[in-house]
Amino acid sequence: MRGLGYRVESTGYAVRMNVNWLVVGIGDITRKAVIPAIKADERSVLYGVVTRDLTKAAEYPGVKAWETLDEALEDEAIDAVYVGSPVFLHAPQAIAAMRAGKHVLCEKPVALNYSEAAQMVDEAARAGVLFGVSYYRRGYPKLRRAKELIAAGAIGKPVFVEAIYHGWLESEERAWLRDPKFAGGGPLYDVGSHRIDACNYLFGKPERAVGMRSNALHALKVEDSATVLIGYAGGVHAVVDARWNSHVARDEFRVVGTDGEIVLTPLNGDLLLWPGGEESLPTAELRHLPAIENFVAAVRDGEGLMCPGDEAVWTDWVTEQVMRGL
Repeated sequence: MRGLGYRVESTGYAVRMNVNWLVVGIGDITRKAVIPAIKADERSVLYGVVTRDLTKAAEYPGVKAWETLDEALEDEAIDAVYVGSPVFLHAPQAIAAMRAGKHVLCEKPVALNYSEAAQMVDEAARAGVLFGVSYYRRGYPKLRRAKELIAAGAIGKPVFVEAIYHGWLESEERAWLRDPKFAGGGPLYDVGSHRIDACNYLFGKPERAVGMRSNALHALKVEDSATVLIGYAGGVHAVVDARWNSHVARDEFRVVGTDGEIVLTPLNGDLLLWPGGEESLPTAELRHLPAIENFVAAVRDGEGLMCPGDEAVWTDWVTEQVMRGL
């Protein structure tokens, strides 16, 4: 039975250890990152997909396909749902899955606003299911190492964090990111949310947040640049700057303390510098894989979630403070 993904309990009953995944949306992220990670995890099964265009499902032979989430949720064999649709659908789709008794791992950011995000947390608790968010950078060995070093006092008292992501306007393949009805905002919600969450991972729940959004170059319905200032307990300040208007790519991240600094630039790279030296800490080739493995371990083994929903919503709180300030 083990070879089929089952464990035999002392009672003599077989308990299935694999997790059957339903992936909602076959888009850029799910096709290139999430589905490959699910297929690479030995305890995950790509059981089904939901897509408005069923021809996209032909890429996954043997996998069930539905046009609507409601139809899919009638299948009792589904254990977990990966919500990989545009942001405006996160809340209604995640809540529907939770009410059907399914565990949910959701793409980032959690929702269009903090109120929706908080409702998702409440619904998960009410349904007794797990709710995680795919801020997969929490699984980076270098970010985890930075958290350890900060806790150990390697740079003295931390006082400042700087996270910068600069790039060009997203491709037409993800054109929905340019419409606030679908995406909420521009780089603030997209690439910025990952950096805000990384700061939250290191320093906990934010206490204050302000920011500026502007269209320095592109005439979009969403901003093409956003700068956020976040305050944490103990006087730590964080600055996150995310923009789609620079041909000079930047992916910078550093934590400054009273006695030194930890440099993770580029955040998506392997290198970590601190007063004690230089370390190479490679990320997984499939960056979503640690998040998938962790979620399966949470479902089947009771392991803690890498990014539980009640922490992920702190980023939605920050972005809402920025949106309200304009």
